[in-house]
This record gives sequence, C-alpha cells and structure tokens, in this order.
Amino acid sequence: MNVVLDRARRHLARELFVVLACVACGAARAALPFNLPPVNDPASAEHHPGKVIWADLVTPNLAAAETFYGGLFGWTFQDIHTVDSDYAIVLLGGRPIAGVLQKAIPAGSEQRQPTWLTFIAVLDVDAARRIALSQGAKSVYEPRTYPRRGRQAVLSDPQGAVFAMLASTSGDPPDYLAMPGDWIWSSVFARDPNRDAGFYKAVFGYDVFDLPSDDGAQHVILSSDDYARAGINTLPPGHRLPHWLDFIRVVDAVESSAKAVALGGRVLVEPFVDRHGGKIAVIADPMGAPIGLMEWSETDSKVEPK
Repeated sequence: MNVVLDRARRHLARELFVVLACVACGAARAALPFNLPPVNDPASAEHHPGKVIWADLVTPNLAAAETFYGGLFGWTFQDIHTVDSDYAIVLLGGRPIAGVLQKAIPAGSEQRQPTWLTFIAVLDVDAARRIALSQGAKSVYEPRTYPRRGRQAVLSDPQGAVFAMLASTSGDPPDYLAMPGDWIWSSVFARDPNRDAGFYKAVFGYDVFDLPSDDGAQHVILSSDDYARAGINTLPPGHRLPHWLDFIRVVDAVESSAKAVALGGRVLVEPFVDRHGGKIAVIADPMGAPIGLMEWSETDSKVEPK
C-alpha cells in the first residue's frame, strides 16, 4: 500500500501550522483524575504492536471541538467533567475511538496550537519506553496505569515528533477496514526519514519499506503483522518541528473539506488524488488542530508492500 503525501508535502510547507510538542506535553503531564474507557469492550486477547489504536485532541475549547467534529464525522461524545479537568470520550457508532481534553493555551504563546496526540500499541510500555530512550527519545509524560485502559506514556522521538504508547488491558482493535469517521492512516514528518524509521523499527518491531519517489523526498512505510501501519515522510521545507498527522476515512474528501469550512475550519491542503487512487486532504479545526481526510475504497489494500 502506498499512502504517501507527495503533493501535500509541498503545500504543508507554507500552509500547515507548526505543531509544537509543548501543547500535548503540558496536557499529558497532568494525570487525568478519572478512569478512561477500555480500548475494547468486550475485551479480547488480540494485540497488534505498532498499530495506532487511539488519539487525543488537546484543545482550548471542548464544546467547539464537539460541534465541529460531530458535524463533520458524525462523532458523539461522552463528557467527563471534574474540578480539574474537562474531557470527552469520542464515540463512533457507540465505540470509543478518541478523546478530547480541554486545556487553555497560555497568553502570548502565538506558536502554540491545539493538536492531536497519536497512541501506538505496545505489549509492555516500560520495556518499549526503555528501548525508545536508549535510541534517543525523550520522556514527555512518565508511564501511568489507568485501571480500565492500561498503561501509557508519552515521548518525543529523536527528531522531536511527539507520540504516545499504550499497552491496552482489553486488547487491541482487530485489523478490519475502518468505517467512515474512523482512523485510517497516520504519518510522521521527519527531517531524516531513514533514521526515524530505524528508531520506530527498534521500538515497535516494524518492517520497513522504502517507496519509490519522483519528488526528491523520502517515503517510508512501517508495517507489522503483514499490515501497513504508518508512513514516514520528509519534513517539508520551512517546518521546524517533526510531527505526526492522523487521517480519518471519509467518503468524499472534496465534500468533507467543504463541510469543514462551513463548520468553521480551514483547508490546509486541497483534496488531491494520492498514489493509492483516492483523494486526501488536510484540514484544521476552528481552533487550529490539523487532521487528515482520506478516501478509501473497499478494494484498496493495506497489506504491507513486497
């Protein structure tokens, strides 16, 4: 499977906001004073190390985020309000797929912005974290166990892209084709994709595949269980910080982009046909958090490249 962002790379350089790790870091450092839902309900014994199984949005306006994403993707929300935190669980068809944490952006922090934090499955957080740190990663949020969720930690890779690892106590979601409104793909933009690929291979045990390129940039696929999990692409010129970008499956990227604008968002990368044959786009929600849109047909495959 080939889901790289050739044309998006050129547009992202001048249109996509800089994703600063400090926003996700600050939110992650504060332990949530409530129990998070299990990844799977009912629980299973299925595990897929290296699979993206969750994402959290850090935003200054929880209500506005719910209005935008509910209108765009049909998501519903289970709000959890405490004295210290405002958090919502994102539901798609009644199944938890993400979370939204409200956190104010300090005054005068023009370069800080809301962002999505990507969670990658592991069997043992502490063991995977030790490997990551030995490979040059930095700790952002120390490991913490949530009774119904599992154990998780937040790190930045050697080039600065922030991500989370999660050992789910209820198992990982099975490898089925994501329905519209669910996560379909994730990419990390790095200064040196080959070195970054070596890091993620060491931590998550990925198989690594270089993809042919006609744009002078590097494109890498990370696979596990014979299934393509994520991509690594050259950081576009003008971007100071590497970052992860997650994609939601949509039926029509053009229509969804227009709907995002009508709901108060912005189009950062106009829809275009990617190498896998469907259209992709990148938008920002009304608070500025970037997220990808990706069409995916029933005949497209995510079997790892050969």
